[in-house]
Amino acid sequence: TFSTTRNYKAAQEDKAQNYEEALRLYQHAVQYFLHVVKYDTQGDKAKQSIRAKCAEYLDRAETLKEYLKKKEKAPPAKPVKESQADKGNESDEGDDPEKKKFQNQLSGAIVMEKPNIKWNDVAGLEGAKEALKEAVILPIKFPHLFTGKRTPWRGILLFGPPGTGKSYLAKAVATEANNSTFFSISSSDLVSKWLGESEKLVKNLFSLAREHKPSIIFIDEIDSLCGSRSENESEAARRIKTEFLVQMQGVGTNNDGVLVLGATNIPWTLDSAIRRRFEKRIYIPLPEEHARSFMFRLHLGSTLTSLNDSDFVSLGKKTAGYSGADISIIVRDALMQPVRKVQSATHFKKVRGPSRDDPNILVDDLLTPCSPGDPNAIEMNWMDVPGEKLSEPVVSMSDMLRSLTNTKPTVNEQDLEKLKKFTEDFGQEG
Repeated sequence: TFSTTRNYKAAQEDKAQNYEEALRLYQHAVQYFLHVVKYDTQGDKAKQSIRAKCAEYLDRAETLKEYLKKKEKAPPAKPVKESQADKGNESDEGDDPEKKKFQNQLSGAIVMEKPNIKWNDVAGLEGAKEALKEAVILPIKFPHLFTGKRTPWRGILLFGPPGTGKSYLAKAVATEANNSTFFSISSSDLVSKWLGESEKLVKNLFSLAREHKPSIIFIDEIDSLCGSRSENESEAARRIKTEFLVQMQGVGTNNDGVLVLGATNIPWTLDSAIRRRFEKRIYIPLPEEHARSFMFRLHLGSTLTSLNDSDFVSLGKKTAGYSGADISIIVRDALMQPVRKVQSATHFKKVRGPSRDDPNILVDDLLTPCSPGDPNAIEMNWMDVPGEKLSEPVVSMSDMLRSLTNTKPTVNEQDLEKLKKFTEDFGQEG
């Protein structure tokens, strides 16, 4: 047939090292196959074999395209490797350019610089911290403790409402696990538009992690990659999931020293087999009252403020149902309140304060916003104030309360109920 002839010609040109012509023929063959799958009334088995052939040719076409691109810049000394289809059962292990290409793609996922977030920077979540120390820090520091049947955890799932610090905890792990290689992966790093490439990326990710062990693979929003299997899902999604299952199980390979850390807001959508691979499933709940108070202090940092200890306690009480991310937004908004006061002020007054040029010298001519009724008020707007003469108002409790009124919590009761049910069935409290 027309397609068989073209496929044969593509393979012949490939063998003869006429790579440009071979690439053109492979691309035509793929287009033809896709047309057949879409419009011809073939049986399921026939369609499956056509898809497999299509994936094979796409892979080969990609390899040739990469080779030809490199050849334009600097001609390589040896020819590109033949595809598996053209060389029978010959092994293609060893110096595999394709493997190298995938590993180069993933090299950007390795966090070379430590994020510099300590355990103390994470408010609350003592259970989660202890579990992560047990899984990551102890095996590195005391490897002799984990021998025989006592083995460290290989998969930990952090789940909970959005904004509760799951990714932040992962950054703390990256900081504290000094000798570990930390891979931070999102679904976009692993999903490729080319058929067959995504699962190869997954395989190479684990291969890279084994080479650099002890290592931690952190996959944020893992539900987008490993949701429940269904009849409607694409073949590509099914393949990625299958590869994850195989790699996490460590069939035929040694996964010692490799920890997979997953994070999700919707754990009930995870595939049950993937869920089983995460031996520890830790619920990261909304922060408790004392943790919320601590977060307000943490987010304000060294900013000048008139808040005292009882104000922070009060803010912790008033923010039940708020996540760590919500509190961060409240503080950011409150930090903007003094700026808004400056913008809207119609009167300013002179105050004493540290000079902009030398903070050790006190000056008497700084200007700060005031009410029109103030006895020292001078009618002017912020445009009239010289840049170095502005003394910005400090952040006050009223600023915090105003921002709190304007910021609503992002987590609803229904989601919390689902998460609590999942924790009862499959998880442990963080």
